[in-house]
Amino acid sequence: MGGREEVTVSRFVSTMQFPRTRLNRFRLRPAQSPARSKRVKPSSHKKAVRNPSPTEMSVEPWASPQDQAAAEDAHSTHTASFQDLEQHPDKLCLDSFWSEVETIRQGSGYTDLDCTRRDSRQSEEGEQEEQWLADAGLSNLISEDSEDVDNAVLLSTLTRTQAEAVQRRLDSYTLSLRKRNKPAPRDVRDVFNSPITQTLLPESQDSEDLAHNSMASVAKTPLSAVTPEHQRGAPKEEFFITDVAYCEQAVIFLKQAKLQQNNSQRRKEDGTLPRVICPKCRLGVTRIQDLSHADMKKVRQLALIDMTALCDLLELEVKRHKTGKRKIPESTLFGVPLATLLEGDQKIKSNTSTPLFLQTLLSFLEKKGVDSEGILRVPGSQSRIKLLQQNLEANFYSGQVSWDEVSPNDAAALLKKFIRELPAPLLTAEYLNTFSAVRDITELKQKLHMLNLLILLLPEPNRNTLKALLEFLSKVVSKEKRNRMNLWAVATIMAPNLFLHKAVPSKLTEGAEKGHAEKAADVMRLLIRYQDLLWTIPNFLMSQVRKLNENSNRRYQFYDRRIKNLLRKIHTDSREKPDKNTSELCRTVKIQVGDQVNGTMEYQLSINSRASDLLTQFHRQSLRSPDNGKGKIRRNGSVAYPDCALYEVGGNIGEHCLDPDTHLLDLYNSNHGGEWIIKLKPNASKGL
Repeated sequence: MGGREEVTVSRFVSTMQFPRTRLNRFRLRPAQSPARSKRVKPSSHKKAVRNPSPTEMSVEPWASPQDQAAAEDAHSTHTASFQDLEQHPDKLCLDSFWSEVETIRQGSGYTDLDCTRRDSRQSEEGEQEEQWLADAGLSNLISEDSEDVDNAVLLSTLTRTQAEAVQRRLDSYTLSLRKRNKPAPRDVRDVFNSPITQTLLPESQDSEDLAHNSMASVAKTPLSAVTPEHQRGAPKEEFFITDVAYCEQAVIFLKQAKLQQNNSQRRKEDGTLPRVICPKCRLGVTRIQDLSHADMKKVRQLALIDMTALCDLLELEVKRHKTGKRKIPESTLFGVPLATLLEGDQKIKSNTSTPLFLQTLLSFLEKKGVDSEGILRVPGSQSRIKLLQQNLEANFYSGQVSWDEVSPNDAAALLKKFIRELPAPLLTAEYLNTFSAVRDITELKQKLHMLNLLILLLPEPNRNTLKALLEFLSKVVSKEKRNRMNLWAVATIMAPNLFLHKAVPSKLTEGAEKGHAEKAADVMRLLIRYQDLLWTIPNFLMSQVRKLNENSNRRYQFYDRRIKNLLRKIHTDSREKPDKNTSELCRTVKIQVGDQVNGTMEYQLSINSRASDLLTQFHRQSLRSPDNGKGKIRRNGSVAYPDCALYEVGGNIGEHCLDPDTHLLDLYNSNHGGEWIIKLKPNASKGL
């Protein structure tokens, strides 16, 4: 299980361009695919080897240790038995699930329905839409004193399906105002048809062509919907495309699924999880921590719009809940909001992103708990757990707690108690039901799309805490042969602790027991298995953020309508375009120490130049002059380099830590106005 699988995959051409929408066609229409793609025969597993070109995307697998172990076993002689184990949870797992549910009900007052109703409520009619527009950065659409340009900047970046989702919320909001006999907001078509909006939008025919070409590219990729039944014993693979908006991909999938239903060729899904292969574009992978806070705010707004459009297409009716103000218990650790815990912990350790208590607890369990048989499932002693909690509450921050005599099972029980006693769900009251609704989606790829967007929507303290928890659970699964806790077992134990919370009513435990337990555990195991993929920002959102920043930078030129047309012509004619005949360019890279730039270096760009090559050159220069502070000589004569990275700053992005595999010429062509700076990563301990 612990081995590493050697993966050989080919490259394929990416001709995807980000589709735009014309906002004067923003009115809701019957569901219609923006593409006219034809069904194509499934591609053969044998792919021709071709020379790489500048437009290709390198393909690499997103394989966690469990993915690698699962694929390794799939190649072994015990493939059939392993897949039987992975497809469905056994009776012990299901019994553990309902035992955990009963523990939560008894221990945290979940059966107190009056408390539940008091702490949580659904928003009033119209309030949901108003809050949604605010979260999506579109509250100006229902404000009488807003400028057209304020609305057009964000709206101009949306795809057709995303725009239709916004229109539905506006229509619903207007209808609710009429029911309450309140004056409706101004007609949004006035915004869509304004000269300012038209200036920001691409031409309609070009926009339609871009959408058709992009969606046709998705349709021609080996999506699971058109993949034939895999040969028995062969590991499954799924391609995860992020260049096109998830809601637009869903439009294509639904049309394909309808064709398959008519032809009775729909592939039957089983419970095994495939290895997910994500095409890596030439601008590299962007992880959540790589973007500035300002850009992440825009990512969250756009992710909310795309997630809502995806829910509409999949017919998922999700109601967000609000938690009322609750009295915070007089405690230092348990029942304290995550933001409050972090605020105090950052006074002790400034760079911490998760509560110090959780870090300590997980560290102990990683050392002494992951090898313990039945960890997380075997209950600890209630009396010992109570005493341990009291001891930690009183002495944790003074450092007087001894972990030497602590039982791993007691510590694991305390971990689950910490998660479920948070005053608000770890997955937040707003999105807890949406996380739960993922279990009702049948297609794996769409489940991952929804989870990816939901992770982006979580507040930073919740997202970081969830990631720390999932990393620990992944380590537990990796020791399955010792602790007898496979992925299903860990998922069924932890699912109730994340998806049940007394602040939010849940339908998780209603209906057929086996079905609900299995579906809830399935969402949990997706979070554990594919966590590295889920914590990335899809390429289409990065493209939309860049477009949003570009429009924001030029928004003020549209206020004086007398020179609007002239400025538009100047902007079009003077827009910098990449010189395709230029084989090499030279860029000046700044070297930053702290908040000060103390040097520069020249770097020659070629078509194959990557960020890692530039950093290698920087390190070589440091090696030649270690006294400059760029390198530090160890006692054995080797040179230790600081944990530095290449950043893209300014232009159409705020601040972006680049993937080492980023192709720099492509980066230059996509953001001429940005500067390149080498500086320390945020968590690096030593300076340059």
